[in-house]
Amino acid sequence: MGLLMESLRDCSRALEISPSYAKVWYRRGKVNATLGNYEDAVHDLTIAKNMEPSLGGKKQIESELDILAQHHENKSAKPVHHSQKSVGIPDVPQQINLHCVRTPDKGRGMASQSDISQASLIHTEEPYAMVILKHCRETHCHYCLNELPADTIPCISCSLPLYCSQHCQVRAGGKIRISYSSETNICKKNSDSIGEYVPDITVDSNFDPKLECIPEHKHECQGVHWPAILPSDVVLAGRVVVKSMEQKGQYTEVPNFLETLGLCESYSKMPPDSKLELHLYSIVVLFCLQDSYSSELSINGESTSRIVILLSQIRVNSMAIVCMKSSDFSDQQDWFQKFSSGQAEAASSVEQFRVGQALYKAASLFNHSCEPNIHAYFISRTLFLRTTEFVAGGCPLELSYGPQVGQWDCKDRLRFLQEEYFFRCQCRGCSEVNASDLVISAFCCVNPVCSGVVLDNLVANREKQKPKIPETASVESHLQVPELNDFDIKKVAHISLDETCSSLLRIDSGYCLKCGSYCNLASRSEVVNKALMHLRRLQDSMASKDICSKILSDALRSLGLLRSVLHAYNKTIAETEDNLAKAFCLNGDLLPARDHCKASIEILEKLYGPNHIVIGHELVKLSSIQLSLGDRSAVDNINRLSMIFSKYYGPHAAILFPYLLFLERESSNMIR
Repeated sequence: MGLLMESLRDCSRALEISPSYAKVWYRRGKVNATLGNYEDAVHDLTIAKNMEPSLGGKKQIESELDILAQHHENKSAKPVHHSQKSVGIPDVPQQINLHCVRTPDKGRGMASQSDISQASLIHTEEPYAMVILKHCRETHCHYCLNELPADTIPCISCSLPLYCSQHCQVRAGGKIRISYSSETNICKKNSDSIGEYVPDITVDSNFDPKLECIPEHKHECQGVHWPAILPSDVVLAGRVVVKSMEQKGQYTEVPNFLETLGLCESYSKMPPDSKLELHLYSIVVLFCLQDSYSSELSINGESTSRIVILLSQIRVNSMAIVCMKSSDFSDQQDWFQKFSSGQAEAASSVEQFRVGQALYKAASLFNHSCEPNIHAYFISRTLFLRTTEFVAGGCPLELSYGPQVGQWDCKDRLRFLQEEYFFRCQCRGCSEVNASDLVISAFCCVNPVCSGVVLDNLVANREKQKPKIPETASVESHLQVPELNDFDIKKVAHISLDETCSSLLRIDSGYCLKCGSYCNLASRSEVVNKALMHLRRLQDSMASKDICSKILSDALRSLGLLRSVLHAYNKTIAETEDNLAKAFCLNGDLLPARDHCKASIEILEKLYGPNHIVIGHELVKLSSIQLSLGDRSAVDNINRLSMIFSKYYGPHAAILFPYLLFLERESSNMIR
């Protein structure tokens, strides 16, 4: 069937049960040889030969060992070890001295004492505590958060959490089963190097004496499985309490989490109904822990208040663990074949979906910016932080808590951050007028030769409150090497100087910011609503994969209407172009699909900048279409998207997005 990694995993599981099973060692050696793990293959076959009772079997294995040995001598590079236990991480953080800094507008944050180059991995961290989200309980491992195989391993005690391996089961707090006697006998029959190799396969996947088994689930096995019922942040609070008590060796009192975690809390900024909710959940958590973990745990006013503070810390400091899902296809070749046959799923945007919620103590110290200079991503449950630009020593290192410039306009970003994290963002993107915020939801000028923007009342009022208008680059900016982007404010708005030579931008709702012409926004809004109605029908037909010519022609006319009333760089037009590209792909008409995809990218480049990761994902679509058409311009786009993905993910890009390797290979073939 070609399922080599699954076969390797099953062989290892069989050896954990019966380490002296010669046939399994032989099959494991054959799989490792096919995968290119030649050293492991030699070890496996050597053990199989020593365990094999028949002379004929020994001779057969010896001949295969000779072939492998010759092949191995010809390999100059060390083979990659493909293990079912963990994903190999080829990147390590640089030796960067990060330290806490305080700024007048954002308080505590993180910075580096030295310059940091672009794409540098500056921080990795395992979670202090983590919980899987409810919608992923049946599809993802409850410990490592990877997708579950067909043969899942449940918790030994309660059978409710599901794991992808016994390794994950044990690390989550399960029981350990080790075949010491069988493993010892094998070691006696083999050399010292083989003797060191055997426990790594038969024991270490389940047990490491030096490994701290994080009791994430052990305390939840007793009685009713309350983590399946309570909200994720409440379950996470219970796990933080248990870990803190285990570390202190004290089981009667709840720790003071302001001292233990050292994280900020948001209780004083919460509305009354949210505060009441925290108090109720804190009592529920305490009774659950007293019933299932420590009967001596005190439940009083002090312990309740400490859980309340912990919940408020989790609300503003926990991170959503995000997985990438690009398609449901089994391999890269299948992905391309499906796409080239007109199935647009392969060209759909990479879906980022939340699988877990975790608390990362060190990463929580990084502040937010709507124009971040570091990017956060996950492999399994491990957090990685990588710079996306050159950052000078002393400049704040900031990531995005969700919204970014180009994704939402300023008013929506501010509302989200206030509701979710209880602070008013004062980053450069929210305190300086920028072209992206002006055009993202703007109308066009009534003068057809004017490129100015017309803002509605809500957006205009928000932009008026920005105190700064940048001349070239702000002195407060962490951008040390600005991206080459010819899109600036002067193309869409008129900036004048007052008597003090300060920049002035007059912003009035309904008036063009460049020429001052008045625009009737009410009538234009009616045109937009009418166009969006037809576009919603297109989306519904795409979901059912039944796109008739009338729906498609109506959508094209709606795009024309939107372009007649909205600004050329309005994000609604970009989204419409993207939907039309997908619709034409579904119909197998790739030429118009390519043109609409290009049009969407041209707008997004103005909103995000030319080298943003959003542009990288869009270029995956465009280059796939171009490869299907035999368009040689795919080569340049593939080179460009490879650079963007390397900037955000470094060597991990190939792990998270395996289809990138296929695109690069197809690009090389096209050059030849």
